[in-house]
Amino acid sequence: MENSMDHNIISDIFGTRVFNDETMQEYLPKKTYEALRSTIEEGSELPADVANVVAHAMKEWALKNGATHYTHWFQPMTGVTAEKHDSFLGAESDSHAVLEFSGKELIKGEPDASSFPSGGLRATFEARGYTAWDCTSPAFLREDAIGTVLCIPTAFCSYTGEALDKKTPLLRSMEAISKQATRVLHLLGETDVKKVNVSVGAEQEYFLIDRDEYLKRDDLIFCGRTLFGSMPPKGQELDDHYFGSIRERQASFMKELNEELWSLGILSKTQHNEVAPGQHEMAPIYSTANIATDHNQLVMEIMKKVARRHHMECLLAEKPFAGVNGSGKHDNWSLVTDTGKNLLSPGKHPYDNTTFLLFLTAVIAAVDEYAPLLRLSAACPGNDHRLGGDEAPPAIISIFLGEQLEDIVEQILRKGTASHANKAEAMDIGVQTLPNIKKDATDRNRTSPFAFTGNKFEFRMVGSSMSIAGPNTVLNSIVAEVLSDIAEKLENAEDPTSAVDEIIHDMLKAHQRVIFNGDGYSDEWVTEAAKRGLPNISNMVEATAYFLDEKCIKMYENQGVYSRTELESRAEINYEAYAKALNIEARTMVKMATKQYIPAVIRYVTSLADSINKVTEACPEADVSVQKELLIRCSELLTAAKDAVLALREADEKAITLSEGKEQAEYFVGTVLPAMEALRAPIDTLENMVDKKLWPVPAYGDMLFEV
Repeated sequence: MENSMDHNIISDIFGTRVFNDETMQEYLPKKTYEALRSTIEEGSELPADVANVVAHAMKEWALKNGATHYTHWFQPMTGVTAEKHDSFLGAESDSHAVLEFSGKELIKGEPDASSFPSGGLRATFEARGYTAWDCTSPAFLREDAIGTVLCIPTAFCSYTGEALDKKTPLLRSMEAISKQATRVLHLLGETDVKKVNVSVGAEQEYFLIDRDEYLKRDDLIFCGRTLFGSMPPKGQELDDHYFGSIRERQASFMKELNEELWSLGILSKTQHNEVAPGQHEMAPIYSTANIATDHNQLVMEIMKKVARRHHMECLLAEKPFAGVNGSGKHDNWSLVTDTGKNLLSPGKHPYDNTTFLLFLTAVIAAVDEYAPLLRLSAACPGNDHRLGGDEAPPAIISIFLGEQLEDIVEQILRKGTASHANKAEAMDIGVQTLPNIKKDATDRNRTSPFAFTGNKFEFRMVGSSMSIAGPNTVLNSIVAEVLSDIAEKLENAEDPTSAVDEIIHDMLKAHQRVIFNGDGYSDEWVTEAAKRGLPNISNMVEATAYFLDEKCIKMYENQGVYSRTELESRAEINYEAYAKALNIEARTMVKMATKQYIPAVIRYVTSLADSINKVTEACPEADVSVQKELLIRCSELLTAAKDAVLALREADEKAITLSEGKEQAEYFVGTVLPAMEALRAPIDTLENMVDKKLWPVPAYGDMLFEV
């Protein structure tokens, strides 16, 4: 993008690479456009003849903008996106080519399904899988070194119909919650509502480091996070990086990132420095859950590409550096009707807003009832290192409501209904020239994993590298299940209107234990949560078992989101992914220790010994006690490191002999992970003792402060 662009840069470039509503109206006949909008908004089937017209228009638009290929862009269970490019080229004769793209090619693709994670859904020799056009998420053009490619968002399923991706269950869950929410609203008299959309905004945290420094560390290259490293003298203690002035190099990256995102119709809104040195955040304006998920996948891909253009590396790992903040992905979630009403907006009188209170109660009940599933949705190997400290929420699921709503809940529990709400007050800042500011009715709680923030819930547990499809699929599904139960009660009530208060009271009474407005980081909360019976699931392996919990299977099957077979496959995929991630990390640690750290320490202790011998030879009376003490301590740590390498190698070799699945994953988390920590300890200590010139890799200070 040229720097000379005028002040209308956003409006000039926004959505220019998207086959959006405006473009569809320009390229499609009116009847075709209306048929496509009907499919998008109401879920009606798209006739084949309409698909052909859409495909032709999409091709013409793509060709006009320089595209040579198209791809069905999908999201397999790897957590990243996948694509296979086909050119628009077709053969009319031996000597003449034509450019073509049919409705059939738009609607269905056939990538190889055998090489993607399937958890047993597909055998290795069973290759066939299908991608199906998701017309609710607009096609877009991606420009890079390969040229311009038309990307068509698709779902990915097996030959036998099971979901092999993250998008299909999300779409199912969106239909489920729309169905149940609409059902409840109709029973409350709001019969004009035809559909309820899930509105999502995913804040994205990330680190930027110099690419030369990145390429010197095998742990960052192979694992995305540092497996060794001690903190520099200064970390984030002074909080001077948070919201600080953005340095030139990072600012240049952010400018180009915004322009890339805006051209793809991604509503990039906020950018700032985060708490840790080298850490930043980007936040978008909300979209429907499906589009927000697609956009967040693009955000992560584009961040990495743009960073490399600026000779930096974008780290999306949840805990790339020990001792400073990890990176999360705050998933902001709410429900909005097709009439424009936010069902989680309290309004001026929340105590008298029956619809709001009922949907708020449904979310509270769902989060309490299915807390392990929410924890599971935020489980990945990297997030295990992040949760529980340094600005990350604890592994215990709880809900923060704030003072105003907590007071309303207490009124309902005492009296059956609420009669008033605490009002927001004006702030007295004490400076006459400053304007009067009306503060919000409640404060925010940064230690809560699931916090109400005005007119939405913010799920703060999600890891920065993760797809938000999983968390939103869980949220949609569990709330839909509770709403289904509420609808059934209202349908069986003689007077649904009078039954609402009783339902709200009874559900809040049954699930109030999950509400907690205090410090989620405190040890006291861990003890209190245990007394309340709230689960504390410490790692991904423990969380994965809930895929196979009968209560969870029944809920998913009730809502048509997952079948038992699909859940069993996802459990296997999770166990396998964890084991493979830990295996790669263990082997990387062994390699770095044996090929880099231990040789460097040997060179250092050898130089120390030579120094002692030379000084003693030159001056027998000289005091060399300092050198000897350092030599002895380094030698002790060197021996500890050598022993730890052998122990880790042995543990890892045993782990890979175990049968793949739960047994192997449990061995990795219970035996291999402690062996990794045991190896890291002496080497991190040695880093603070060995001559910096001899240390083989960039230190934390080099990477975090010298960008």
